[in-house]
Amino acid sequence: MGDPYDGILLIDKMEGDTSFDAVRKVRRVLKVKKAGHAGTLDPFATGLLIVLLGQGTKLSSYLMSAEKNYRATMRLGIETDTLDPTGRIVQTKPVTGLDAETIRATALGFVGEIEQVPPIYSAIKHKGRRAYELARKGISVELEKRKVKILSLEIVSIELPDVTMEVTCSSGTYIRSLAADLGTKLGTGAHLKALRRLWSGPFGIKDAVNLKTIGSKALEDILQGNIIPLRDALPHLKEVQVDDLMAKKIRNGHQPQWGISEIENAGPEIYERNIKLVNRSSLVAIVQARRSLDADKGALKLLRVFH
Repeated sequence: MGDPYDGILLIDKMEGDTSFDAVRKVRRVLKVKKAGHAGTLDPFATGLLIVLLGQGTKLSSYLMSAEKNYRATMRLGIETDTLDPTGRIVQTKPVTGLDAETIRATALGFVGEIEQVPPIYSAIKHKGRRAYELARKGISVELEKRKVKILSLEIVSIELPDVTMEVTCSSGTYIRSLAADLGTKLGTGAHLKALRRLWSGPFGIKDAVNLKTIGSKALEDILQGNIIPLRDALPHLKEVQVDDLMAKKIRNGHQPQWGISEIENAGPEIYERNIKLVNRSSLVAIVQARRSLDADKGALKLLRVFH
């Protein structure tokens, strides 16, 4: 027997909870067996956490790849081993001689494609083990630099030694590393004092449910009423309707062919794009349109099927 709900929930994660804590609470309240989340938030961080329910777990990679937006406060002059307030202080420096113009100009230098090293206290795997597991045992690891993209970085307020910024970035960006790197450039060092995720892809914090302020019975009703169905969980993908017979075939393992007129007639911009196949209001599958050897035709690759 499957789970009673399939879809996603937008949760406003509380400070102190792990992302798994939030998922576990939702799972317990809604009595679902299969649940997960798209994009971890550290325990000290708050904000938008996308919880995946039932078949919604199949959407993880599509949701995690979305651009994200954060409100982040960094504290200059103090470096920690975790790059956040939960860690051990490893160095302090005076915060002097800095003006707003210098801070803003330095911050703008991080906009664009940059390289950053993930924090050693992170879930990145190193030789098959999580980096934070090794770091907690005192084992030194060197994580490889990775390219990420900072789409925008706006300094919102400066109340030294604290600097608050709003960052829009690509998936895989560590705001802890960004704060530490910015502190290094300013010559003071820094750690990330507070972090709040405001949006991820098409979903924003204004539509999220706060688990803290609601009683358990009311929470169950509110969670049920806020589940976003599978069809609506990827609103940025092109949607194509298929009939009942085609939906049944695909769900039974049939590979859909190029002969769906709405896809055929979409033009060359359809290639390498993911498409939702929908039967009435139900998500049937996600496919990718690809070029084929026949110049007049394309091909469909079946990526995910939903029952």
